[in-house]
Amino acid sequence: MADRPAHRAAERRAPASPRRADYAGAVYGSLLAASVVAGAGTLGSFPRLKLVLLLLCTGVVFWAAHVYARLVGDRLVHESLSRQEIRRVCVDEWPIVQAAVPPAAAVAVSPLLGLGPYGAAWLGLAVAAAEQVGWASVAVVQAGAPRRLVLLAGAVNLLLGLTIVALKAALH
Repeated sequence: MADRPAHRAAERRAPASPRRADYAGAVYGSLLAASVVAGAGTLGSFPRLKLVLLLLCTGVVFWAAHVYARLVGDRLVHESLSRQEIRRVCVDEWPIVQAAVPPAAAVAVSPLLGLGPYGAAWLGLAVAAAEQVGWASVAVVQAGAPRRLVLLAGAVNLLLGLTIVALKAALH
């Protein structure tokens, strides 16, 4: 078996092949968004605009942290990083930010649905949890997994989402 750093360097030099989408960032970002809504809900009635900004800013901060961690990790393995590599890592991690948008949008439009701040937070949490289950299921389908694994992935992510919902309810 090839040395791990040498193997990674060889992968980077190999000609570009079509890449499959990596949904880990979207699943992670959805879980993060649900956690942000649940955490904000423990503070009482949270103004919609603040919750929207908190969701989006948290997504950006965690995206930057993931990009930095991956680049530092690569830097330790490789001598130098190219702009192309930095851009690739930024793009690869962008789904973390994208996952914050649907719950933030749900909170932003909640007045149109007649929801107060409390209802807006629950709507944002429901959207984040549904998004998490959806992205996890899509990832497993894209990997070509059998139907039972798709259902298992959906169930596990639903359980994670429901755990966050239960914690929000218990802490509120």
